[in-house]
Amino acid sequence: MNLRPLYLMLLLAGGSAHAMSAGEYVAKAGDCTACHTAPGGKALAGGMKFPTPVGDIYATNITPDKQHGIGDYSFDEFDRAMRQGVAKDGHRLYPAMPYTSYAKMSEQDMRALYDYLMHEVPAQNTANRESDIRWPLSMRWPLAVWNQLFHEDKPYQPDNQQSAQWNRGAYLVQGLGHCGSCHTPRGWAMQEKGLDSKTPEFLAGAELDGWYAPGLRGLKQNEVVALLKSGRSQHAAVAGPMSDVVAHSTQYLNDDDLNGMAMYLHGMMDETAKPAARAAVPEAIMASGRHTYAMYCSTCHGNKGEGSDNVIPALAGNLSVTAENPLTALRVVLEGAHTPITQQATAITMPGYDWILNDQETADLMSYLRGSWGNQAAPVTAVQVQAARKLAEK
Repeated sequence: MNLRPLYLMLLLAGGSAHAMSAGEYVAKAGDCTACHTAPGGKALAGGMKFPTPVGDIYATNITPDKQHGIGDYSFDEFDRAMRQGVAKDGHRLYPAMPYTSYAKMSEQDMRALYDYLMHEVPAQNTANRESDIRWPLSMRWPLAVWNQLFHEDKPYQPDNQQSAQWNRGAYLVQGLGHCGSCHTPRGWAMQEKGLDSKTPEFLAGAELDGWYAPGLRGLKQNEVVALLKSGRSQHAAVAGPMSDVVAHSTQYLNDDDLNGMAMYLHGMMDETAKPAARAAVPEAIMASGRHTYAMYCSTCHGNKGEGSDNVIPALAGNLSVTAENPLTALRVVLEGAHTPITQQATAITMPGYDWILNDQETADLMSYLRGSWGNQAAPVTAVQVQAARKLAEK
């Protein structure tokens, strides 16, 4: 995802690096913290809420606490939960827990992760919260059928036609990194429409939890490495949920792994890309958007949306601005956003403009951004802005 800052606030990255065990590195690559640590809660003690179409579910405690966590799990029981989505007591996990991706983990990484969680993470006596899904939808047995239909329970199989680095990148993207959980569109049963690059929908872009995660296929390798490492590249920056991914996970990966992921993504053709088909936009709308841009945006982003290299993302050719679904760009304009504070870069913060721009002014601005400087995306309506505002209120 790309950030469009209109105003800068520089924050120095703090903290010092420490030597990670193999298991902690696996936990970072798997982004365990982002899902299993609630805002203001104890590390990995669960409680993070995940909205679904049938109700909210909450991440569980994965510390070694024996009452509420996984302290009584044997390795085989832990492995079964991670690969098959079946807890120690036999109940099935909702696939919001990306076991469909973790199934591709190697046994070596699985054992390292188990050892880390059992011996390096402090136990937290924090009770798990029940889901808000009502009966009969709360019944778990249908998940066994779901697994039969959509789950492939087997470790990653290297492609002998590709290099070791490409295979390492594919393993991280498809498995540990579970990138498809956000960036792959879902089907009628909320299953990911593809689990690897053999399927054109895999990593083609998707709307999830009120954000639009853009397609990752065919991205430039150097841009991917920079974004995953620092949250910023020469022409782009991350925003929304991806900011947390960089902060908790990818900034800690070594350069070889980041380059492997970037190599794998760059090599995928975007077979779902559609030719630009921008409808004619009345000049009054473009003029309105141009005026708003000049007042609030051009000081930072430039008169031609060029941004400032490695500091302010460009709007010309910006993936979130030109995405078929403009939701992420809309939310950034309305709510503001920030890049992550990382070991490699300071943070950039942009304020939201929902307090000063009405629905039509925001729509006109977005239509101008999506139709200027070579951008050829469809205009945005006031109805779409209203929908984005409602998401921000949740």
